Amino acid sequence: MADLLKVQGLETQFQTREGIVHAVNGVSFHLKEGETLGIVGESGCGKSVTVMSMLRLIPSPPGEVVAGQAIYQGKDLLKMTNDEIRHIRGSQISMVFQDPMTSFNPVLTIGRQVAEPLEIHNGANRQQSAERAAEMLEMVGIPKAKDRLNDYPHQFSGGMRQRVMIAMSLICTPQVLIADEPTTALDVTIQAQIVELVKRLRDELGMAIIWITHDLGIIAGLADRVMVMYAGLVIEEAQVKELYSDPEHPYTLGLLDSLPRVDESRERRLASIDGLPPVLLEKPNFCPFAPRCKYAIDHCWNENPVLRPVNGNSEHRAACWVDPKTGRERA
Repeated sequence: MADLLKVQGLETQFQTREGIVHAVNGVSFHLKEGETLGIVGESGCGKSVTVMSMLRLIPSPPGEVVAGQAIYQGKDLLKMTNDEIRHIRGSQISMVFQDPMTSFNPVLTIGRQVAEPLEIHNGANRQQSAERAAEMLEMVGIPKAKDRLNDYPHQFSGGMRQRVMIAMSLICTPQVLIADEPTTALDVTIQAQIVELVKRLRDELGMAIIWITHDLGIIAGLADRVMVMYAGLVIEEAQVKELYSDPEHPYTLGLLDSLPRVDESRERRLASIDGLPPVLLEKPNFCPFAPRCKYAIDHCWNENPVLRPVNGNSEHRAACWVDPKTGRERA
């Protein structure tokens, strides 16, 4: 199956008082039709900046996309005019933002905000867009949807606002939905409801999804493929089952060891990864995880590894000089 979206060598920088922050450092990935890609990593690793760069949502200044391509349906999103990219955003590629509490305009009704993309991209009139907005709100589980169109954001709970945000992102039936940590501000019960909702809508509408999170537990039951990021780099990529059963990068191992498991003794203490992520005022010229890695060898400090297949599996790639199972340098 051909790639629906293909990002190659994406690099994004930010001008700050301290210097240039190299937030994304050559990220490449692809997305197929109907596929769910999980992007995981701790805060500050470049997950959100990667997708916002791709959609040209980085504020400039201080941010700037300095290299790379983002090919969607044969066209480079990064070279489109402002009018062309506006036609793509919201209609063909939609995004659910991180915080449902601050993602809405507080002085516009929910109905007006959900219906607006349909009027802009599809030319629907007010009545048509309002009817479609009510249908979408019902689809995402808002009770008495027609009666809620004239309500304002403050009249909805956090979980309901996130459902409304999903309805707004899907009203034009996009091919790609990007969900940027959409369950972060919600309690565990609502998180589970939102994940199940997205899975159901994915199956019904056949859209592809990029789900960004720091929670590997959510990704396990949602994604087809996982991309692990660290210091603005992709450090491991694999099918979800293989990544969880056979992680090949020490950082991925650390993330998985920090998760509670129901199949292990209650006496097992959750592991943590010592140290802090690097400050990216300079591009990494050695492995950025080396200062926190118990497997680090001399080679790790002299050269930054590139993603390459492990164990002869072209779909499982890791950027590490060391095999964490043996502690020896990879051939």
